Amino acid sequence: MRGRNDGGQSKRPIVLFWAMVVCLCFLFLYFSGSNGHTRSAAIEYGTKFSRSLGWGSDADGDDGLEESIFGTGDANDVKPRSFPVCDDQYSELIPCLDRNMALQTRLKLDLNLMEHYERHCPLPERRFNCLIPPPHGYKMLNFKDNSINNEGMLRTVLDVGCGVASFGGYLLSSNVIAMSLAPNDVHENQIQFALERGIPAYLGVLGTKRLPYPSRSFELAHCSRCRIDWLQRDGILMLELDRLLRPGGYFAYSSPEAYAQDEEDLRIWREMSSLAERMCWKIAEKKNQTVIWVKPLNNDCYRSRPHGTNPPLCKSGEDPDSVWGVTMEACITTYPEQMHRDEGSGLAPWPARLTTPPPRLADLYVTADTFEKDTEMWQQRVDNYWKLFRPKVKQDSIRNIMDMKANFGSFAAALKEKDVWVMNVVPHDGPRTLKIIYDRGLIGSTHDWCEAFSTYPRTYDLLHAWTVFSDLDKRGCSAEDLLLEMDRILRPTGFIIVRDKAPVIVFIKKYLNALHWEAVTVVDAEPSPESENEMILVIRKKLWLPEGGST
Repeated sequence: MRGRNDGGQSKRPIVLFWAMVVCLCFLFLYFSGSNGHTRSAAIEYGTKFSRSLGWGSDADGDDGLEESIFGTGDANDVKPRSFPVCDDQYSELIPCLDRNMALQTRLKLDLNLMEHYERHCPLPERRFNCLIPPPHGYKMLNFKDNSINNEGMLRTVLDVGCGVASFGGYLLSSNVIAMSLAPNDVHENQIQFALERGIPAYLGVLGTKRLPYPSRSFELAHCSRCRIDWLQRDGILMLELDRLLRPGGYFAYSSPEAYAQDEEDLRIWREMSSLAERMCWKIAEKKNQTVIWVKPLNNDCYRSRPHGTNPPLCKSGEDPDSVWGVTMEACITTYPEQMHRDEGSGLAPWPARLTTPPPRLADLYVTADTFEKDTEMWQQRVDNYWKLFRPKVKQDSIRNIMDMKANFGSFAAALKEKDVWVMNVVPHDGPRTLKIIYDRGLIGSTHDWCEAFSTYPRTYDLLHAWTVFSDLDKRGCSAEDLLLEMDRILRPTGFIIVRDKAPVIVFIKKYLNALHWEAVTVVDAEPSPESENEMILVIRKKLWLPEGGST
């Protein structure tokens, strides 16, 4: 008996060892995902690191006090030494448009409705908490110099299924700016190429959700062989374009259906023509494979349609400017009474449109005087910004700019003499000022900064963050996640201007080394009631490579 007991005791550690090996194997298989690729040890999910420092939310640790995500503001708070670097396979990661993640989480998506191309953000515990590395051999590209605008009345264009955005690039020389839209295609990163050329572009798809733009934003929509089934679901995609077009706006459609004579193409053309007629669109021009429809100037045609005509008019209580995560409706968006009476948008021609108070200010109960003062204030602020980092900026090194909280778009308006374009981002839960931005002849998008933006890594040369972090604090989202997202979308050697409260500036400065960023300057904001207690931090991102660190 004694010999047996000794033998059992000697085997017990071996059994425990193999049990631990089996458990570790299961854990490895679980976290490696279903794509079969081994995740790098540098990758961490979620905001575990920020929670360990006390900046994330933790329901178990609720002591009844609301603590800022920026800590105590004490310079002696813990500073992160570095962030891990993501594996090379994630050098082009777009977190909310990652189809591998969608497969791993087994989302039930309707491929026919293009749901797999829409935004599906990872849960906090599945987020990558690491720096997106440049791909091997990454180099910065510089491009030199790269009446259609109808005397300034045609200014904003939506190019759907834009390819490499050559149409949008062509229009720029005519003072027409296009929002070039295409999905995150697995074969060709066309939007990325457009952005590398300095052409405005956005990753998106006509699927089931409204595009992140307000109603009546564009004078022209364009589709050239964009491979979109415009007849699906009672014409819902054409009706989404109708929502986005201004009174008298145009839809230029170039496709074989417009001229081919085979039976299927003829059927599609007849049904599209019938749908357009019931939507009160008229053919302005048709030649070869291209047809241009024009939208009515007022509601008269809508009101004179026979009872029961489809598509129906949208219900009077529906808000056509509510877009973030809102499902499309197969109905016609009519004009407000004032726009109906005016038979148009009442906008000044470009470039006067940039500084002329638009009629839709009344929707927000904003006066023309407030608008003009905002424009003047931001002109002074932008002039001051340029003085702060001019010594660090090489000529023609800044082209793609993002204003992360654009308000009325006055920051972008102040850059009118610069050879740049600005993506004006309006928070989804704030005042709906994006329509004012489009009415000024500028472009932008609605977004939630608790999530990743719909663009490729290394997209923008300059990010402007005015009180973005303070707003994030009120919502309890992770400031660390936002810093990593800003690093993802900023090009190496690009700049960030943070204009915010002092505790925010102190918080961000602790992360500079970990993010491979450097502070260019820190100054107090200009003394004014609007800038009370604000500071300005100008940051530059270093060009670094995983093998050799920063350069």
